[in-house]
Amino acid sequence: MAYILLVDPDDVAKKAMKGILARGNHRFVAVDTGLEAWEFIRRNVKVDLVFVGLEMKREGLAFIQRLKGDCFLKLLPVVVYTAQGDREIVKRVLDLKAQNFLIKPYHDEAIFSEITKALVNPWRQQHFEEEKTFCQMMGFTPDSLHKMLEDLRTVLAVARSPLQRWAGMQAIQPACDELAILSTKAEEAGAWGVVECLKILDEKAKGGNWPEFEQSLEPLDFASQLIFRHLNASLVPEDFLSSQEVNAAAEAQTRAVWANAAAENRCPVVNWTQLQHEIDSLSGCPVIDSSVASFQMAANGHPTSLNPLMDLVDKDPGLAAQMLIASSQLKHQGTNATSSVEDPRMAVGLLGEVRLASQGRALMNVEERMLLAPPLSSWPHYWMFQLGTARIARYTCHYLELSDLESPAYTAGLMHDLGKLLLLRLHPFAFQAIQAHARQHQLPLAAAERLFLGATTHEMAAYFAEKQGLPRRFANVMRWVEAPQQATEDSELVAIVSLARDLCRQNHVGFCGDSPKDKTVPLADTPEWQLLRGSVFPSFDLKKFESQVQAECRQLKRELQGRVANYAVA
Repeated sequence: MAYILLVDPDDVAKKAMKGILARGNHRFVAVDTGLEAWEFIRRNVKVDLVFVGLEMKREGLAFIQRLKGDCFLKLLPVVVYTAQGDREIVKRVLDLKAQNFLIKPYHDEAIFSEITKALVNPWRQQHFEEEKTFCQMMGFTPDSLHKMLEDLRTVLAVARSPLQRWAGMQAIQPACDELAILSTKAEEAGAWGVVECLKILDEKAKGGNWPEFEQSLEPLDFASQLIFRHLNASLVPEDFLSSQEVNAAAEAQTRAVWANAAAENRCPVVNWTQLQHEIDSLSGCPVIDSSVASFQMAANGHPTSLNPLMDLVDKDPGLAAQMLIASSQLKHQGTNATSSVEDPRMAVGLLGEVRLASQGRALMNVEERMLLAPPLSSWPHYWMFQLGTARIARYTCHYLELSDLESPAYTAGLMHDLGKLLLLRLHPFAFQAIQAHARQHQLPLAAAERLFLGATTHEMAAYFAEKQGLPRRFANVMRWVEAPQQATEDSELVAIVSLARDLCRQNHVGFCGDSPKDKTVPLADTPEWQLLRGSVFPSFDLKKFESQVQAECRQLKRELQGRVANYAVA
């Protein structure tokens, strides 16, 4: 886990960075100005890396220069972000020894790479001797070294007052004697950053430069905090506590309404009629908050933003649904759109940069933390399952030579579990309670959903899809994906997505909220294959197909787990 500070007044940039860092289980704080950042860092030596948005122009550069001029903070890694590269600014940033200079919008891989660099040799540790080696060399025990550092911290905490007194009297020798005592203690404890700070003070005292001497006393307070954090690395500073942590008690009461419902015989907590009314009130499809921020950052109103937006939409169930909904609504606004669009990428192109920017501002978000239900459930794992189902559904169509279904199967697979996003938006604490109940009582997730909600999230998704004008066959997939034998329309597409979903569960490609299917029936005996067998030649080798598709699942799992591993949630 890293502690990250973003210096950028742009609210969209803050939301996007927050979402990316949350997927990596990092702690994050954003401030608007260089002055706020300086004051924050002086209070919180725990900051591991600073991202600076150079749209602050001179202020951003001045802040970095101030950091690099400090005897302690000159080692704090800084990564500069800007909307466009200016050769002169790049040169100035690199001259200031910033860790890197990057161009917006944010990219997960680049951000995690910069964090990894910063944590290889954390800047705070560079101010101290490496404990194990130092103890062996000096004959200390770790406890005795810690005691020396704690004593040094205590002395530094009260050193400023006598030094200010000697400065006021312009008494060079007493000031230098005081500094020598402190320096000896720091050397003995291997606190070389403190030694360097004291050396600077000693030079100013000997030179009679008393105004600068007094200004240079400020780092002594910081040195005390630096030692405290070095000795108490696991403590989380109050400034880095999330609002959820701060408001945990109040939130616990709301959670209890759902968590205790079954035990208190209050189920269903809401009923299907009430859910329908609530779904009717939604103006669009909910989207995970970090995805909203990424979309808003990329939807800048310029044509060059379309490709990044297409990539985002093509891999996110909420964004894919919302773009299809928005493109469907064009039919009712006097445009040339004459039929429903089924491809989210095509929907992005149809909407165009101006409408996309407007869509970004209007997106409804849900907090990804509401999908977090250890040990398996989280937004990255949910995302991995949706994308895995989409990819395996497309692969199955390709293998079975159902080329006309490849694209809709991918989109249907990506959106098939949309109901969970609806539930998170309408009742944020319901999913965690429902999943806990299902796990505790070894129930299928759908049975627990029906107990708490009077309906399943798949039924919610199908109802929402029809109300919002999503293509009918996608609504049919949502309705029957768990019971493909009941499908009265689009049974082939339903069976393909259902098969892909089961294969992802069997091979642990992400997590859908239900128990993984470790014990399975032969593929030939599944309801999905009973529907699909008529689409293949009599000579079709089912065992070979099963082997190939399982190999594809394994490869897909490795690929997607690599991304999730970067988010530190796998």
